[in-house]
Amino acid sequence: MYRHALVAIACLMSTTAAVAQTIAYPETRTVPQVDEQFGVKVADPYRWLENDVRNDPQVAAWVAAENKATDAYLSTLPGRDIFKRRLTALFDYERFGVPNREGGRYFYSRNSGLQNQSVLYVRDSLTGPGRVLIDPNGWSKDGATALAEWSPSKDGKKLLYSIQDGGSDWRKLRVLDVDTGRILDDQIDWVKYGLTASWAKDGSGFYYSRFPTPEKGQEFQSQNLNSRLYFHKLGTPQSADRLVHERPDQPKYTLSPSVTDDGRWLVIGIDGPGNHAEYAVVDLTKPNDRPRTIINTDDVDWGLSGAKGNTLYFTTTQGAPRLRVVAIDLTSPTPTPREVVAEDKAVLGGANLVGQRLFATYLVDAKTEVRRFTLDGKPDGTIALPGIGTVGGVGGDLDDNEGFFAFSSFATPTTIYRYDVATRAVTPWAQPKAAFDPARYDVRQRFYTSKDGTKVPMFIVRAKDVTGPAPTLLYAYGGFNIPVLPGFSPGRIAWLEQGGVLAVANIRGGGEYGKAWHDGGKLLNKQNVFDDFIGAGEDLIAQGITGKGQLAIQGGSNGGLLVGAVVNQRPDLFAAALPAVGVMDMLRFDRFTAGRYWVDDYGVPAKEADFRNLLAYSPYHNVKAGVTYPAILATTADTDDRVVPGHTFKYTAMLQSKDIGPKPHLVRIETRAGHGSGKPTDKVIEETADLWAFIAKWTGMQVKPIGQ
Repeated sequence: MYRHALVAIACLMSTTAAVAQTIAYPETRTVPQVDEQFGVKVADPYRWLENDVRNDPQVAAWVAAENKATDAYLSTLPGRDIFKRRLTALFDYERFGVPNREGGRYFYSRNSGLQNQSVLYVRDSLTGPGRVLIDPNGWSKDGATALAEWSPSKDGKKLLYSIQDGGSDWRKLRVLDVDTGRILDDQIDWVKYGLTASWAKDGSGFYYSRFPTPEKGQEFQSQNLNSRLYFHKLGTPQSADRLVHERPDQPKYTLSPSVTDDGRWLVIGIDGPGNHAEYAVVDLTKPNDRPRTIINTDDVDWGLSGAKGNTLYFTTTQGAPRLRVVAIDLTSPTPTPREVVAEDKAVLGGANLVGQRLFATYLVDAKTEVRRFTLDGKPDGTIALPGIGTVGGVGGDLDDNEGFFAFSSFATPTTIYRYDVATRAVTPWAQPKAAFDPARYDVRQRFYTSKDGTKVPMFIVRAKDVTGPAPTLLYAYGGFNIPVLPGFSPGRIAWLEQGGVLAVANIRGGGEYGKAWHDGGKLLNKQNVFDDFIGAGEDLIAQGITGKGQLAIQGGSNGGLLVGAVVNQRPDLFAAALPAVGVMDMLRFDRFTAGRYWVDDYGVPAKEADFRNLLAYSPYHNVKAGVTYPAILATTADTDDRVVPGHTFKYTAMLQSKDIGPKPHLVRIETRAGHGSGKPTDKVIEETADLWAFIAKWTGMQVKPIGQ
């Protein structure tokens, strides 16, 4: 059953006549669900859409109906096929991952161009021929089963790898014999959020953390509690694995292992609510040694950088909001952090120990610098980078004579470089050749003023011949201390080639300027994030970079929340909006899967002050009838078990139920996909073509085949 809405779709170019088109939105049933908290009654008429699409036929039918309506509309967009053809050409280039050297061998990923999943290779020497170890492209017919994370043993003879199916956060671990290519019988289930595992030095097995087996039917929605750390000995079943550590007193704590390069110490990282951080160590040279806590803090960030002998190196915000490097002597009766590299005006993004040196990655106005130090903290130069861009960090081991890093920028495809620690030489190891000319594009950074007077940086990317107001895509994230840095995307090049502008705002809530910048955009300060983003849009128009009616916005996950919130607060500012896999119901986010981890940024809905703050900006609860909204194409995946799709389902149903103007308010729901990782290349291309065609329509972009 459908509710028919007549939607007048007008091209934003004044010379083009309006075209009327009918969109058939599915009729979404409502339920009389009203919750009362702190004297406030909150309606939740679409609560039933939280149910798992795998188990609820009514939700599955709703998904099918919404996709049918969306597909019907998208098929009318003239730029869709042009974007798809061009995106296919732009994605069709050879690309590599950063190599991992173990046992004299080099392990790395490679994609020939349009392969749905990257293939894992190994070389027996730096310049030797590559040999395929794992090709996941035959694992499923739809290409949605991915080789996720992987880790070679220290001798390079075994490879631990994880399998991700349909984009889920769950992982299945397997072990490969590198010499023969044989997959061993070992299998580990119910591991989540990446490869939380670390090999024993002798390769006899590995340490890993996992969650208990969930109840049947709740695998993709229930909270993840009671993380435990085990040791798996090769050749034995998972049921025989030895429990190393657990915290039954704190079911919300998550454990992760790391064995030091010399194999002596097992370092156990423990994260909990309230930004609680603990580190415990086990001396692996002592049989039956028990974990000993060396760090136990709240509201302090810690990151393990490496070890030399009995000394562990960490980055931390303890006494340093922009982070510093400290060392802890494990032989001390009372291990205490000792400063190695002091806090700097720039923000320390991370540090690694390679070749008896410490390499620290700094952010200077969201641009990367890599500085080199001796292990006692003396400055020892920098790494010469090929330009302004982003380096993820120098990878390698303490005793290696070389390290590898990836460098990219908005118009520079990711290039892998080798760094010789002794000579300081930087040489390309894998340099891609994409089907576009980087010299055509200009990247600039400007600072604008937010509502409260805060100066916020923003990158502006466009072709050098684009002048005056142009269709513009504004992107941001604004949360969880995550900086948004210059990086390459072939999808964005397709937008820029059509004369579009890309703007990336480094708003508060991220990690661009350290703890203060993050704190300024979380909890009761979350409105600053929305004000910063709105300010970015206003600045783009004021500066003549874009015009009113030409501004589209995009954000994913926490950024999807951002887009949903600002559309409610300033619907007049934007022509189109693309909220992806967003957290849209801020009163119930902590009840599903990973949601409990987010209370440190968002607050606890069961606490009154947090509840009232969350209700004030929750996208689902603040859609305003009687106001003209921009065109909206929300995206999610039916099997996303990070931000469960019920968030976007409910938000879409609410949009479609309200009188918010004639523009389309649709949802695109991917099947057999999750929060983003592991998505096949063909699905990425199809989705991006749909998104760009949608916002091109509503920003007035005239899409033409490239070369015309």
